Amino acid sequence: MSKRSLNGTEFTAMVLAGAEQLQQHAEHVNSLNVFPVPDGDTGTNMNLTMTAGVAELKSKHSESVGHSAGVLSKGLLMGARGNSGVILSQLFRGFSRYAAPYAELNAHQFAAALQTGVEAAYKAVVKPVEGTILTVAKEAAKHAVYYSRRSSDIIELMEQVLAKAKETLSQTPEMLPVLKQVGVVDSGGQGLVYIYEGFLEALRREGAPGTFAAAGGQAATVTGKAEPVSIPAPSLQAVTAPPSSAQSQLSTEDIEFLYDMEFFINRQLGDGARAEFDEDQFRKALAVNGDSIIVISDDETIKVHVHSKAPGDVLNLALLYGEITQIHILNMREQHRELLTTGMDIAPMPELFADIPAEPKTPEAPAVPPADEIAPYGFIAVSSGDGISDIFKSLGVDVVLSGGQTMNPSTEDFVNAISSISAQQVYILPNNSNIVLAAQQARELLEGERQVTVIPSKTIPQGIAAAFAFQEDESIDVNTDNMLDAISRVQSGQVTYAVRDTTIDDLEIKAGQFIGIRNSSIVAATPDLITTSQELLGKMLQSGDEIVTLLTGADASEESTNALTNWLEEQYPDAEVEVHYGGQPIYAYLFSVES
Repeated sequence: MSKRSLNGTEFTAMVLAGAEQLQQHAEHVNSLNVFPVPDGDTGTNMNLTMTAGVAELKSKHSESVGHSAGVLSKGLLMGARGNSGVILSQLFRGFSRYAAPYAELNAHQFAAALQTGVEAAYKAVVKPVEGTILTVAKEAAKHAVYYSRRSSDIIELMEQVLAKAKETLSQTPEMLPVLKQVGVVDSGGQGLVYIYEGFLEALRREGAPGTFAAAGGQAATVTGKAEPVSIPAPSLQAVTAPPSSAQSQLSTEDIEFLYDMEFFINRQLGDGARAEFDEDQFRKALAVNGDSIIVISDDETIKVHVHSKAPGDVLNLALLYGEITQIHILNMREQHRELLTTGMDIAPMPELFADIPAEPKTPEAPAVPPADEIAPYGFIAVSSGDGISDIFKSLGVDVVLSGGQTMNPSTEDFVNAISSISAQQVYILPNNSNIVLAAQQARELLEGERQVTVIPSKTIPQGIAAAFAFQEDESIDVNTDNMLDAISRVQSGQVTYAVRDTTIDDLEIKAGQFIGIRNSSIVAATPDLITTSQELLGKMLQSGDEIVTLLTGADASEESTNALTNWLEEQYPDAEVEVHYGGQPIYAYLFSVES
């Protein structure tokens, strides 16, 4: 078994297999989040990013690997969500730049493309941190370049790339102490390993008509010091030879759940009273006549994907919770017939074509309004919760994107938001550390067309402080400096609950406890919401005469809020306390302390 070159169709098969492998393990990647919070989303962000790339690739792939890699890069770039998604998009952006002039890649060129991708990803991150997805990609690519001098077989090369990626992943806790402390490997690195596993699976299938081996391995977790993983090529497991066309072996009528549905439910819209949303019950109802169910929800939006026998029943069920938007319904039997007719057989399995809409939405080029209609400034802010959104709007923010930890806006979301504002200068307030890179990527995409500044606010309190600091009669430079200064003077606090037992910085945390997060560190963990909130505020208040703001979440009761404000008045009589409804999910309280 050997393979000396890689064309566009084979590359597409690799990407589809990688996307499928990642999708199957997205929840495990989420579970590797260092903080035991209920909204760890690395796997979700990487999966959504890959979904966007695959959607673009499925509609525009070609026999040229350079063209197909470029199409994938565009899809990933626009669909990138979260830091992990942006880094993933940059890895393939660099890959596509190297591959652009080639119809096929040999082993040495494939390795060089991986290396160019790593260089692009490191360049995109201002302060790269070792022990993350960046390190896994870097070591795997470096080993690929080395091994490509010894072998011209792309399958052998990919075996080595995957083995080195797994070895490096197992060592990430030794590079990043917090990973070792909580007993996990890096989540983004694990996601990349899953993608590489899919790559190898597709290559083996293409390169060895008589053999096939699944590349999926058990995901690594850490209980102590990571032992180095040897990197000889994995053995192949011989089975019955698959025919040349996998699609031809599937009967169209065997596709039981034939309607591929994807849509959003807007919880803020809809006729009449909306039912209380119970995700588990909703999934069970969808499963009666469906499978391949994906539900992603926050307090404002529910994203639904399902393969169903009865699309009408699905839509009627969804209407109980709000207004349905962005509906896509595809007939998978019809898709299968078209695949058989065209002879297109690149999917690792039929579900890959079903899980992602076949025709992705391509954003229009941003239009610059006439000069006499352009305002001097415009603002975009990311918000989680209707109350917080109202606060930003009251501060003059033009576009509020729904987002935060539970649902990160994509690069395309930012591009479209920028394009909708008639302003000479647009400021973006990401308000989450996991959204900053996507906002910066949108700015870079529009460089030369629109003037955009990303204020790197990492929390909602920082974003509000920055918006307060803005003065319309000041220059861009002065406003930027003022907003950055305002961010530096804000302490941010969050109260949520733990989803697993762990120990961080000698603080023992039990699943179900309330945890208090000061800036980026967990500083309190108790079984009681009020006690946790008091411990957190006590660590945030230093002089006692600060301005304290409480943003109440969807789960905060009036009783607990009154208890907190009374405690603050007794313990810190010189503090100025403000309470505002935030409406954010998962986080009962967001605190802001300014001196």
